[in-house]
Amino acid sequence: MEAERSTIDLFADKYGAICRGHDRIAAELYTKYGVKRGLRDVNGNGVPTGLTNISRIESFKMENGEKVPCEGKLWYRGYNVIDIVKDLMNEKRFGFEEVAYLLLFGELPSEKELSEFKAILAEAGRLPKNFTRDVIMKAPGKDIMNTMTKSILTLASYDDEAENGSIEHVLKQSIELISVFPMLAVYGYHAYNHYEKDESLYIHRPDENLSMAENNDRRNQSQQQSTQLQSATGRPLPSNIEAEKSVLAACMLNPDAIDEVATKLTPENFF
Repeated sequence: MEAERSTIDLFADKYGAICRGHDRIAAELYTKYGVKRGLRDVNGNGVPTGLTNISRIESFKMENGEKVPCEGKLWYRGYNVIDIVKDLMNEKRFGFEEVAYLLLFGELPSEKELSEFKAILAEAGRLPKNFTRDVIMKAPGKDIMNTMTKSILTLASYDDEAENGSIEHVLKQSIELISVFPMLAVYGYHAYNHYEKDESLYIHRPDENLSMAENNDRRNQSQQQSTQLQSATGRPLPSNIEAEKSVLAACMLNPDAIDEVATKLTPENFF
């Protein structure tokens, strides 16, 4: 009997065709641009190792037949990044999810597509049980890239199809990594500050009602700052002291309960 497929699996199946359509490189381009499979040509010179239509960088221009540096420009899928940022700022909205969709699928999402993509990222934005404690909090380091590399490599052991190279599965992996990258970075930073700098440790779980940018800002705040933010936004503060005591006591008696309750508790439980 075939196992029931998750929402992310179904989403990856649906959008895999879009990736195929937008990311196909014409075979003749490899010959035209002299792209090799190795890192050096027959003369020992460095050679291009791939072609992409995802991004483009402009760092030089031709003047009088000579290649000279110019003001750098970056394009994502044909869109100037400066224009994307200006639009987001002018409309006072967050753009992490929208830009991620653009990079993955080669086109800007409609309102419906963006809403679906945000829901998928929110669903995927959960780390495995005890991962924060057993991986991120263990042997923290000041090099955040090394910390994230350790976490990402460990996450592969939780993927039963890690060697599946199909577009659909790679898309699923990409979505899952996009959703947890900010969490891995911030949690790793807080772990280092706590164990190496003797600062307070605070871990804020994702709030599905917030954007990726808002959640990342929230993760970087101390409990006091978070409370001040809630007051400033007019949101009511938790008021069920008995519920808070019960949860804290359970976690103190059984550390494994931390990850268990984190996936089940909602803000409504404390009002």
